[in-house]
Amino acid sequence: MPMQKLMKSAWWAMLIGGIASVIFGIMAFAWPKLTLLVLAIFFAASVFVDGVFSIVGAIRNRGEGSWWLVLLFGIVGVVAGGYAMFQPEAAALALLVLVATYAIVSGALLVATGWKLREEIRGEWLLILAGILSVAFGALLIARPGAGLLSLVWLVAAWSVATGALRIAFAFKARRFVDRAGEKLAALNPR
Repeated sequence: MPMQKLMKSAWWAMLIGGIASVIFGIMAFAWPKLTLLVLAIFFAASVFVDGVFSIVGAIRNRGEGSWWLVLLFGIVGVVAGGYAMFQPEAAALALLVLVATYAIVSGALLVATGWKLREEIRGEWLLILAGILSVAFGALLIARPGAGLLSLVWLVAAWSVATGALRIAFAFKARRFVDRAGEKLAALNPR
């Protein structure tokens, strides 16, 4: 079962990315009047770290089925985060488009990963829900670009905390599932 092997080795990457997302969201809620420059830097760091850990997790498990979905998710995060770090003075609309694009693409990849896991692991709906929320958030930003910077801060914070919390919950479910599967296999093959 290739996806079980991937989750056994890479559940921690999903956990770290989720934690980074929740921390970013809490910081955005705590300081809603930060300038767009500071928001861009916080967002860039969160996305970049998430992307790096996803890439590491994917590369460490590149022999497993569908590992490329995690790799692609990581590449999207590194590119989006890197761009925001090197262009923090970009206009608010540019950040809005960057955030919306990242949310839609990463959300679609989370849905695809969850869909691939649906036959192998319980709790994959958490990953699918995180992806759906991410896509909906990105679409909302594109549909309402003039909502104002404070609204953007609140939306980004809520999206970040919600998807991060779901990814953290999924990481623990994946780890427990893998641990239980290992215990069942060990019981079937006593030495």
